[in-house]
Amino acid sequence: MAIERDSGARIVIAGGGIAGLTLALALKQALGRAFAITLADPTLAAPPRADNRAYAVAAGARSMLETLGVWDAVAGSAQAMTEMIVSDSRTNDVVRPVFLTFDGEVEPGQPFAHMVENGALVAELKAACEREGVELRATGVRRFTAEEAAVEVVLGDSSRVQATLLVAADGARSKLREQAGIGWVGWGYGQSGIVATIGHERPHHGRAVEHFLPSGPFAILPLADGGRFGHRSSIVWTERTENVPALLSLDAADLLAEIETRFGLELGEIALESAVSAHRLGFGVARRFVGERFALLGDAAHLIHPIAGQGLNLGLKDVAALAEAIVDAARLGLDPGSLDVLEDYEKARRFDTVAMGAVTDGLNRLFSNDATPIRLARDFGLGVVDRLPGLKRFFIREAAGVAGAPPRLLRGEAL
Repeated sequence: MAIERDSGARIVIAGGGIAGLTLALALKQALGRAFAITLADPTLAAPPRADNRAYAVAAGARSMLETLGVWDAVAGSAQAMTEMIVSDSRTNDVVRPVFLTFDGEVEPGQPFAHMVENGALVAELKAACEREGVELRATGVRRFTAEEAAVEVVLGDSSRVQATLLVAADGARSKLREQAGIGWVGWGYGQSGIVATIGHERPHHGRAVEHFLPSGPFAILPLADGGRFGHRSSIVWTERTENVPALLSLDAADLLAEIETRFGLELGEIALESAVSAHRLGFGVARRFVGERFALLGDAAHLIHPIAGQGLNLGLKDVAALAEAIVDAARLGLDPGSLDVLEDYEKARRFDTVAMGAVTDGLNRLFSNDATPIRLARDFGLGVVDRLPGLKRFFIREAAGVAGAPPRLLRGEAL
């Protein structure tokens, strides 16, 4: 079978989620006709489906989406986080004392995050890729062979493409990572994240709440107004995996009662606004992020607990760092698929990834423990942090993705 070739060079991205689409868009905008950008994912042909997922898009990631020209299209349905509060209690406690509060601004007038629904963001990224001339192919990557000068990619429709670089953005169970012989270090938590959209009577005023309960955190994340009561929030309910089948088999009224026990009554009557789904939680990191003409991106490179809401933002940091490395190399006349260029990307991302993974792993183990001495110690620690505004500002800037010297896209600078 003939191999597709271009007069210029080609980069293939496997995976049509947020990370893969954002990388494709960033590369096409910066490199133009010099590089063909192909994004391959069999789900590209599937009709839109109901999606109950929503993400906290940090300030740095939002700046990148603004620079790429997609934020304006989703801003109207995004919800700024104006405040975050943290409580620690048992499920049936009548009073849930607040131990820690965060102001929602990383800079005056700049929220540290916005809640954005997955479906809206994916749809706009896909439309922007189409406008810019990214080749969207509704098929997966079956296998690849990396050589010194190029990588030959075999797609699911049996066509063959010769590329400068293959980027695997195909999720935590990446088949391409396995084919590349890259190991994975990880473990499960025995927990699942139950996700749903909840309608409620009273406005949330942009406040995010995280209740630490014995089985894990229960997060209430503000969404844009709408739904039955006019106000909505997304929940991420961490529960022991062994309990999840029984919970999801409850009828709607009983399941809502279980949610209400954890959600509380502050926002008035509640209702389910979406289907309820559960996803097993774990930690994982690839032993390497790059190989011969091959790079891992997003969940294919790392998986963390959602306790801090940083999974998507880690992936978008990968996008910013990899796009910058590729574009800078191409403009200097260097080979953007060479191992030297890819290792620069790995160096830029590995420490931050491992550090965030360690933090979220430690927080989950600490706060999913109901032993009284540990509860007293962690509540004391939260109280100390709450009284140190400088430390809280440091945490906010780290979570917002603007601390240190982030890649240019995260600073709102075009490549």
